[in-house]
Amino acid sequence: MTVNKRKKNERQRGHKTHGWGAKKKHRGKGHQGGAGMAGTGKRADTKKPSIWKDKQYFGKHGFISKTQKVKIIPVNISYIEQHISRFVLSGLAKKEQDVYSLELGKIGFNKLLGDGRVSMKFRITAPYASKNAVEKIKEAGGEVLLNSK
Repeated sequence: MTVNKRKKNERQRGHKTHGWGAKKKHRGKGHQGGAGMAGTGKRADTKKPSIWKDKQYFGKHGFISKTQKVKIIPVNISYIEQHISRFVLSGLAKKEQDVYSLELGKIGFNKLLGDGRVSMKFRITAPYASKNAVEKIKEAGGEVLLNSK
């Protein structure tokens, strides 16, 4: 003969502790005072001196910046002018009539700076360039193409 047994949760309705005695028992942390850094404040006098020294013992500190940092690897016009023949021989730059066309990314740089004199015509493609560099190359008859990423 089968007996229809009531469900456990039905029998425990209206009972605070659900058969576990004190309220604080069966919380998932056992009889501990809490998780992590808990229990080092008021009553744990033996731990207090070590906490006083560490100002970052409690709470969260600082933040993680979500902005992307682009590492700028700059190069001056003077460096490009000195090494342009080497770049042409290795295939990193091209000479079309009297204009040298060059991509800074292929050489390993991403910003063009304006230190030095420009005596040749350049067509330089770069993600970043200073105003001074752009002006000097335009004065010499070249151009700077900025490809913003």
